[in-house]
Amino acid sequence: MAGHSKWNNIQGRKNAQDSKRGKIFQKISREIYMAVKKGGPDPNMNPLLRMVIDKAKSNNMPNDNIDRAIKKGSSSTENENYDEVTYEGYGPNGVAVLVHSLTDNLNRTGTNIRVAFNKNGGAMGEKGSVSYMFERKGYIAIEREGLDVDEDTMLMSVLEAGGEELEASDDVFEIYTDPSEFADVRDVLKKEGYNLAKAEVTMIPQTTVELPEDKQEIFEQMLDKLEDDDDVSEVFHNAE
Repeated sequence: MAGHSKWNNIQGRKNAQDSKRGKIFQKISREIYMAVKKGGPDPNMNPLLRMVIDKAKSNNMPNDNIDRAIKKGSSSTENENYDEVTYEGYGPNGVAVLVHSLTDNLNRTGTNIRVAFNKNGGAMGEKGSVSYMFERKGYIAIEREGLDVDEDTMLMSVLEAGGEELEASDDVFEIYTDPSEFADVRDVLKKEGYNLAKAEVTMIPQTTVELPEDKQEIFEQMLDKLEDDDDVSEVFHNAE
């Protein structure tokens, strides 16, 4: 992870994500629904559901929305079914892109994803063409503004909590964990009084690709098109 700042990408996409808050809630509700169908409505007994609820809370999804999605998934009268599909491809300048989706119509979703790539300087890839460039990790961001903690103190807190790596910049501490340790690390840091600006299990690129300035606009258009699709739950890339 050294040298890669996920926080830069999060901040760079923040306004675009904020404008789609309602759609994001709708997508997470679908993930909660499927998690409940797979493992039951109790997050203490269903790790997948617990993880999706964490994602919902990190996106400031209201508790009422979360509860409704859990109840819907628990209902015996609800029989919606979605396939989990990951699409892989390349953006402008060879940027690797992973697209996770939950869909009830594979043909529709596949066509939409292909169009988003092809019309915005990219191309779909075969299964496995870019996924090897990413690693699943727990990720926690703690903003440094108003925080009277130096890097050595934070590193000690992270390691004692079970975290793997700390990256520090002037603006933020970025913490990486094994996915299985993520919840424990997050909870320990919360108990120590840290305010977590972001906490999620995500895909981290192992290498990054510089995107020339003249390619940035069309790449943003690609991301917007992908993220705007109702069937797309998450989009990851390795652009700097």
